[in-house]
Amino acid sequence: MLSGAAVVILLLGGFLAVRFHSGSDRGDRLASADQLDSFERAEADRRAEAAAADRSAVRIEPSPSDSPSGAPSSPAPTPSSSPSAKPSTKPRSSPAAVAPAKVSSSGTCGVSYYDTGSTTANGESFDPDGLTAAHKTFKFGTKVRVTNPANDKSVVVRINDRGPFVSGRCLDLARGAFVQISSVNAGVINARYEVLA
Repeated sequence: MLSGAAVVILLLGGFLAVRFHSGSDRGDRLASADQLDSFERAEADRRAEAAAADRSAVRIEPSPSDSPSGAPSSPAPTPSSSPSAKPSTKPRSSPAAVAPAKVSSSGTCGVSYYDTGSTTANGESFDPDGLTAAHKTFKFGTKVRVTNPANDKSVVVRINDRGPFVSGRCLDLARGAFVQISSVNAGVINARYEVLA
């Protein structure tokens, strides 16, 4: 099926061709040729305008040259940064989602600190500022949570030494761990401990 423009072109072309061939003088032929050139120029302009309209209808985002100020326009927001974008339902892992450690045993006793020595009972270099502790029988590497009930502060220490060898005390924390839950001026505190499995 021919478009309206194609029908007009065919009809006009046929009319001009008939007039061109049937005309008896040179003036008629020149007038027909001029009309044909004028029509072809008008048709070419119409096609260029239609193509430009099609390109602008498909364009998603204007190029920097289309901006009236000449400044580059900002890119369109991506779906993830759009305020109306649907939030992701995929679960995110976070430290809060980690299951709490199980407690295998607990108790209350006197807890002190120490900050001297060079080597611990398991052969490590002693770090007075570390989060380590001494216990008489707990296996080396055992994690113990120590809580000061006076202020509810707690610290998790790793057993790497033996002691304390003073009656009434069950844990001797490195100074770095002790200051997490109490002042060194206290010297000894009554604390709760939980052995973490």
